[in-house]
Amino acid sequence: MTDLNYPEQGGTLHTPLPPGYHHLHEELRIGHGPAVLGAAGEAITSFRMHRAAGARIRCDAPRAAPGVGVEVSLGIGPFRLRAPCSVVWTVTEEDRIGFGYGARKGHPECGEESFVAELRPDGSVWFTVTAFSRPARAVTRLGGPLVPVFQRRYARHLGRTLRRLANP
Repeated sequence: MTDLNYPEQGGTLHTPLPPGYHHLHEELRIGHGPAVLGAAGEAITSFRMHRAAGARIRCDAPRAAPGVGVEVSLGIGPFRLRAPCSVVWTVTEEDRIGFGYGARKGHPECGEESFVAELRPDGSVWFTVTAFSRPARAVTRLGGPLVPVFQRRYARHLGRTLRRLANP
């Protein structure tokens, strides 16, 4: 993954997040119990959550795994924004399932974002999006303070979408 556009590979696995970036941490309760965790984990790692949320996904493999290339795009026609990424880590544990991907050259931002479902001791299942990013292209530099607002809204949209997918 030498084409990542930032040096802190795996930075969303730990706190604190790397300095010098905008930080995002959004959590949303999506349900209760191991079945919800399993359904959420499947939707996250198969990229179904992203697709159901309206993103166009092109990827090298059907599931998230380290090194898998992913291109996420949003928008329509000439207003479509493409974001090439590579999966940098995955987690599949009894109580946590998800992955993190990093921005590659050509991405409008530089940094990393993770998507994790977690079964907590009280049985509740939470979806967490964690990211660190900063503008990497003119379009995001021009967007200035609106980019973090969009990222936060999109993270919440992903959470609502995952809640629906994990609770049929």
